[in-house]
Amino acid sequence: MYRHILIASDGSELAGKGLDAGLALAAALGARATLVTVSDPWQAMMAAEPSAVALGAEVREEQRREHRAQAQAVIDDAHARAARAGVALDAIYVPERLPDEAILETADGCGADLIVMASHGRRGLQKLLLGSQTQSVLTRGRLPVLVVR
Repeated sequence: MYRHILIASDGSELAGKGLDAGLALAAALGARATLVTVSDPWQAMMAAEPSAVALGAEVREEQRREHRAQAQAVIDDAHARAARAGVALDAIYVPERLPDEAILETADGCGADLIVMASHGRRGLQKLLLGSQTQSVLTRGRLPVLVVR
């Protein structure tokens, strides 16, 4: 069946459910597991203000440090959960990318044959305003996706 499962997580409580489900499936199948966590691209808040260039660079570097620290916390938690599940877990952090694109590229790059991720199941205006990374992975990807709620 599945030999290499890519599990996407942003560290949220809901993503933790997806992580646990992916790890349980990997354990049951004897599959490899890889975690991917992604930080959003830099948003130049003050791009039109020339006097803010130096401050913008400082803020951007601070944001990068914060994102790396958050990603490391997600990875550390995932490794602890994987150890409890008896699954060896590789972890990949993709900085400053759109999550759906990073998930799909990582899946291709690591040779995954299944993607596991969580979804809030939002509908209507809330979905339109907030977007759906899961929906984008489902519609743009070529691999099966296990969606956990």
